[in-house]
Amino acid sequence: MSVISEKHIINKFPKVHNLWEISLSEGFPIALWRLPRTTEKQLIIDLSGRASRMKVDLEEMPPGFVMSPFEGESLFIKSDLHYSFSTDNQQVNDNSVEQDVFEKQYLQYQEEKIQQVVSTQIHPDFNTEEKNFGRYNEMLFAEMVSNAITSIENEEVQKVVLSRTKNVTLPDSFEIIEAFQKLCVAYPNAFISLVYLPEYQCFWLGATPEILASMDKDGKFRTMALAGTQSAVNEKGETLLVGEIRWSHKEIEEQALVSRYIIECFKKIRLREYHESGPKTVQAGNLMHLRTDYMVDTQALNFPQLGTVMLELLHPTSAVCGMPKAAALQIIAEQELHEREFYSGFLGPVNMQEESHLFVNLRTMKIMGNEATFYAGCGITEDSNPVKEWYETEMKIETLMNVVL
Repeated sequence: MSVISEKHIINKFPKVHNLWEISLSEGFPIALWRLPRTTEKQLIIDLSGRASRMKVDLEEMPPGFVMSPFEGESLFIKSDLHYSFSTDNQQVNDNSVEQDVFEKQYLQYQEEKIQQVVSTQIHPDFNTEEKNFGRYNEMLFAEMVSNAITSIENEEVQKVVLSRTKNVTLPDSFEIIEAFQKLCVAYPNAFISLVYLPEYQCFWLGATPEILASMDKDGKFRTMALAGTQSAVNEKGETLLVGEIRWSHKEIEEQALVSRYIIECFKKIRLREYHESGPKTVQAGNLMHLRTDYMVDTQALNFPQLGTVMLELLHPTSAVCGMPKAAALQIIAEQELHEREFYSGFLGPVNMQEESHLFVNLRTMKIMGNEATFYAGCGITEDSNPVKEWYETEMKIETLMNVVL
C-alpha cells in the first residue's frame, strides 16, 4: 500500500490545490488541462466517483474529458464541476455555489485528517504481470527493432511503431501540481494535462503536441500528421533554428506515411474538400518534428458528424501504430514487453465551451505512489537503425523527465 503524501499535493497554487486535494479525499475523477497557445487552465470534477465507459460521440456527449487507451474502451470524466484559472491561478469563472460546497468539504477533510490511500493494484482491465514492469535496456529494444525491420523487409508491414518504458522512483521534492505548472511554462505550444482516475488509482501527466481530432465553435475540424524526430539542440548545447534542421530520407518517409494514412481516411468517406498545409518543421520543447496540418469546414459541407467519424477511422494513427494497421498491431502485441495502457491513446476535453480537442497521448507519464513510468516510442521503417531508435526514445523520455523532476 502507498499513501499519497502532502508533498504530492502542494500549496503553492492554493485554489487548484484545494480542489485537487478535496477531490482526492472524496475519490472523484479529476482532469486538469491547458490547451496549446493559451494561458487559461481548466479543471473538471466528476462527482459520481467513477469515470464512465462509452464510445466517443462528439455530437452526443455532454461536456467532459475523454481518456482513451491505445486499445480498448474510452473513459469519460463528466464535468459536474468546472473551474477556469488564469495565468496566476486565480479562478476566473463563476462557480460560487459549488465552491461553497467544496470549501465545506475541505474544512471537514482538514478536521478529520483524512488520508487518501492508493493501492498499487491495477484495475483488472490492465492486469499487469511481472513482464510489464520489466526494465528495458538497449539490447532488448534493439532486438525488437531488428525484428520489426525484418518484418518490413519481408513485406509484412510498411512501418511499425515500437515503444518502451522507463521506471523512476520520484524524489521527495516531487509535487504533482507543480509538475503540471512546469510543463505549462516549458511547452506553451503543447496540450498539458493531469488526470486522476480513482478506478485505476493512478495519475497521468503529460505534454503532447499532436492533435488527433478537434472541432471548434465554427465547425472547423482539424487533425495533423506529426512524425520524424531529432534534437533541437546541437552538440554544443545551442538551440538550433527551425531553418537549420535537415531531415533524412527515413524521417521524411516516416512522416509521409502518416500523411498518406490521413488522406486514405478521407478517401474512405469520399471527402475531397480539405485544406492541407505542410509538411513543415516544428519545435516541441527540445525536439523537432515534421508536421502536416489538415482542416475541413464541416458547416460548409453540412457534415457535423465528421469529427466522430474521423476519430474512429484515425485511431490508432500510423504515427503510434504503423501501416497497415492490423499487421502493425500484431507486431506490437508480439514484441513489446509492456502494456501501453493510456500511452498512445487519446485524451482531451469534449464539448467544453462548445469545442472538442482530442490529442494523441504522447510525452506522458503514469504515477502510482512514489513510482513514475515514462513512455516513448519511435517509428520503425526499413531505414531504421536500432541504436539510433533507442536514443530517440531516450531523448523523448528526457524531454518530459527533465522538466518535471
